[in-house]
Amino acid sequence: MIQAADDRLRDEVRLLGGLLGEVIRDEGGQDLYDRIEAVRQASVAYHRDPASHDASQLEALLAALSLDEAVGLAHGFAVFSLLANIAEDRAGKRRARAQAAEGARADTPEGALARLQTVGKSPQDARALLQQALISPVLTAHPSEVRRKSVIDRIAAVSDLLDGCDGPNGELGFACAPDVLTAGLRRQAVILWNTRLARQTGLIVQDEIETVVSFLERVFLRVVPEQLAEWRKRLDAPELEPFIRIGAWVGGDRDGNPNVDGAALTAVFATSARAVMRFYLDEVHALGAELSLSGSLTGVSPELAELARVSGDLSPHRIDEPYRRALSEIYARLSSTHAKLVGQPAPRPAPFAATAYEGPDGFRADLQILHDSLVAQHGAVFADDRLTRLIATADVFGFHMATLDLRQNSDVHARVVADLLKTAGVCDDYEALDEDARMALLSGELASARLLFNPFAAYAEETLKERAILQAAAVAIARFGPQAIRTHIVSKTDAASDLLEVYVLLKEVGLYRPDEPGACPIQAAPLFETIGDLRAARPTMERLLKEPSALAVARSRGVQEVMIGYSDSNKDGSYLTSTWELHEASRALLQVTDAAGLKLQLFHGRGGAVGRGGGSSFSAVLGQPQGTVAGRIRVTEQGEVIANKYGEPEVARRNLDALTCGVLLASLAPPPDAEMTKRHGETLSALSGASMAAYRSLVYETDGFVDYFHAATPIAEISELKIGSRPASRSKSPAIEDLRAIPWVFSWSQSRVMLPGWFGFGSACANADLDELRAMARDWPFFRTLIQNMEMVMAKADITIAGRYASLVPDRALADRIYGAIRQEWDRTHAAVLAVTGQEALLAGQPELDRLIRLRMPYVEPLNHVQIELIRRRRAGDDDPRVGEGILLALNGVAAGLRNSG
Repeated sequence: MIQAADDRLRDEVRLLGGLLGEVIRDEGGQDLYDRIEAVRQASVAYHRDPASHDASQLEALLAALSLDEAVGLAHGFAVFSLLANIAEDRAGKRRARAQAAEGARADTPEGALARLQTVGKSPQDARALLQQALISPVLTAHPSEVRRKSVIDRIAAVSDLLDGCDGPNGELGFACAPDVLTAGLRRQAVILWNTRLARQTGLIVQDEIETVVSFLERVFLRVVPEQLAEWRKRLDAPELEPFIRIGAWVGGDRDGNPNVDGAALTAVFATSARAVMRFYLDEVHALGAELSLSGSLTGVSPELAELARVSGDLSPHRIDEPYRRALSEIYARLSSTHAKLVGQPAPRPAPFAATAYEGPDGFRADLQILHDSLVAQHGAVFADDRLTRLIATADVFGFHMATLDLRQNSDVHARVVADLLKTAGVCDDYEALDEDARMALLSGELASARLLFNPFAAYAEETLKERAILQAAAVAIARFGPQAIRTHIVSKTDAASDLLEVYVLLKEVGLYRPDEPGACPIQAAPLFETIGDLRAARPTMERLLKEPSALAVARSRGVQEVMIGYSDSNKDGSYLTSTWELHEASRALLQVTDAAGLKLQLFHGRGGAVGRGGGSSFSAVLGQPQGTVAGRIRVTEQGEVIANKYGEPEVARRNLDALTCGVLLASLAPPPDAEMTKRHGETLSALSGASMAAYRSLVYETDGFVDYFHAATPIAEISELKIGSRPASRSKSPAIEDLRAIPWVFSWSQSRVMLPGWFGFGSACANADLDELRAMARDWPFFRTLIQNMEMVMAKADITIAGRYASLVPDRALADRIYGAIRQEWDRTHAAVLAVTGQEALLAGQPELDRLIRLRMPYVEPLNHVQIELIRRRRAGDDDPRVGEGILLALNGVAAGLRNSG
C-alpha cells in the first residue's frame, strides 16, 4: 500500500516536472533547460556526498551563469517546487481518505469517537461538549505567505484538473482522455511559467483584507456548515449549535502596523459584508428556483402564509407559490441590507423595495419559518438540505462573516491614556506611576461616568487614531451585532493595568458603561509573549480578576480569554524553553480562572514554522496541559499556513475535523499530563533552564552574533519580498530584540539552519538521565510532540548548506567562530534526539513525512545555491534589478519547498 502510494506520488511529480521541462525548452530555450539540469545534478551530488563532491564544483557552475540564466534557473526551480507541492497535497488527500475509511486515525471523526468509547465516553458526551464548545481558527495577515494570489490560483487550477480526471479509487486520468489531461496541464504550466512569482509592489491593508475574505468566501462559507451537518448526523444531534467560529485579525491588528486605522476596520467589515451578502443572495435565489411548491397542492404553516402574504412579490406566476413569494421577500430585504452595509446596490437588485434587516437574527428567523413549515408538512426529506445549511451559515457567519479581533501594544495604550488623563487635568504623568497607583487611578475612572475626551482640546495624533479605530469598532458592533468584535488583545502585557487601560478607552466610545460593566461587548485579553511575561502571567491575571470591572466582563460571558505567544517566547529563550514555559503558564492560568469561578479560554498564537509554534494542530491540542482545553480553543492561522490548510474545501474540512477531534479528545479523554508533569516536571524545568542558557549565550551574549545573522541569512533581502503591510522590525535598530519573530524564523529557514526550532536542546540533554528522557518521549504526549516537531524541522535543515550561507560573512574569523558554535550544537542536538527516540535516523518513526521531505529537498537545494550566488553578487555591488529579482524568486521557491517556513 505504502509503495503503491509512493509510486503514484513519484509518477505525478514526474508528469508535472516533465511538462514543465517541455515548457522551459519551448519558452526558455534548450540552453536554459540544460543549465537547470546541470545545476540540479550537481546539487543532488553535493547533497548526497559533500565529502566527495565539495562546493567548489557547484560554485564554479553557478558563478559561470549569466544573470539571465541565474534568474531563469531560480524561476524554473521555484515553479517546479510549486508543482511538486500539488502532487504531494494530492497524495496527502488520498492517504487521508484511505485512513479515514479504515477508521485508523484519531484525528478523524470516526477515529476520535472510537477512541472516546475505549475510555467510556459516549457520543452523548461528545454532543454535550460540542454544544458549548468554541473552536476558532483565526486568520491573520502575518507576512509569511510569499506566493501571489495569481500563483495560488494557478496552483488551484492544476489541482482541479488532476482531481477532475481521478477515477473512483483515485486512478489518475481515469475520468478523462490522457491527451485532454496533458493539454490542460501544459496550458496551465505555460501560464505559470510566464507568471511573475514575486510581487513588484508592497501589499496594503486592503490587499490583505481581500485575500482573507477570498478564503472565507471560497472555502469557509461552504465547508463550515457542511462540517456541522455531518457532526449533527454523526452524533444524532440535529439541534447541535455551531461550534466552529472563524476569526480574523486583518483590519483590527494595529500592533506595529501604522497602516491599520479606523478606515481599515470599516473597510474589512464592508468587504466581508459584500462577500457574505452576495452568498446569501445567491443561495436565496437558488432556493426560489427550487421550492416551487404550490399552495393548492400542499399546506403551509401560518407563519409561512403570513410571510408570503406580506411579500412585495405580486407576480401572477407565483400567486399560488407561497415559498417562492416568501423567498422573494427575503431576497428583497437582503438586497436592501446589502446596499445598507456595503454602500453599493446588490449585483442583482430585487424587483421591488423592502425594509433592510436590522441584523442577521431577522434573516435567520425568516429562513427558519420556511424550514419549519417544510418539515412540518413533508417530514425528514427537508430536515437536512440546502435551506438547513443556509440557516447554519447564517448562525456562524451572520452579516460580518468573521469575528474581528482588535490588537494593540500595551505601550501605545499607556501613552494614549496618559494623554487623555493629562489633558483632562486628572494626572500629569500617568506613565511615571507605579502599578498600584495606576490600578487605583484606572479603577476610579471605570467607576465614573465622566468621559476624559474633550472634542475642543488638542491631542497627540496617536491618541486620535486610537480613538477613531475604537469609534469604528463601536459602529461595527452596532451594525453587525455583538459577534462582530469580541476581544481586544493587548500585546506585551506585563501588568494588570495594561488591561484596565483598554476598558478606559472603550468607555470613551460608549462600549464600556460604569453602570453595567458586564454589558461591555469587548473583553480585554492579555497576550503573554516573552519568557518573563509568561512567568508573570499568574500574578498579572490574579490582580486583574480582583478588579470589579474586568471580573464583571468575564462573568457576563463566563470566560476569560488569554493569548499566549509562541514566537517571541521562542526568540527570547529557545524552542524547548518556550514550549515548557507555555505549558506551565497555561497550568497556572487555569488555576487562576478556576479560583475566580470562570472558564479559561486560551488563544494560541502559533505560526507555521516549529520555531513559531508550528506543527500538527491535532498533536498540539492533545499536548495541552490537562483541563486547559475543556471544549474551548482559539488558534492563529498565518501566512502560508492558511493556503496550505484551507486552500481547498476537502483539505479545509479535514483540518477543521482534526482540530475538532483534538478538542474532543483533549477535553473528554485527556492524556495523563498532570501525572507526567508531577513526575517529570522538575527534569523538564532543568532541561528548559539549560536550553535557555545555551540559546541566549549564542544569540544575545556572543560578540558579533548580530553581524553574523545579518550576513549569513537573507534577512536584508527578505525585507524586499513585499509580503505584508507592516514593517519587519519594530524599530530601525538591528538588534535581535527589535526584530519581529516572523523574519527571524524566516531568515533561518531560508538559510537552512532552522535555528529557532532546535538550538539548545543538545546542551540541555548533556547531563540528563537518558532513560528518563526516553520514558518521557514514550509516555508524555506533550514531550513526544515536542520531539517530533524538532525532528521535522531538523530534517528540513541542512547544516552543510548553512555553511555555504556562512561563507557570505565578510569576516571569516567571525563566520568560522559562530558557524562552528552552531554546528557543534547541531551535532549535540542531532545525537540527543536520536538517543531519546532510539532511532538510527531522524523521522524514522514518521516514515511518511520522511519520504515527503526526501522527495522535496533535491529540488529545494538548488534554489539555496542560486540564492547564495546571487546574494554574493549583489553584496559585491551588482545593482542590476535582475539580481534582486533572482533572489526573490529563490526566496519564493525555498519557502514553497519548505512549506512552513514562516
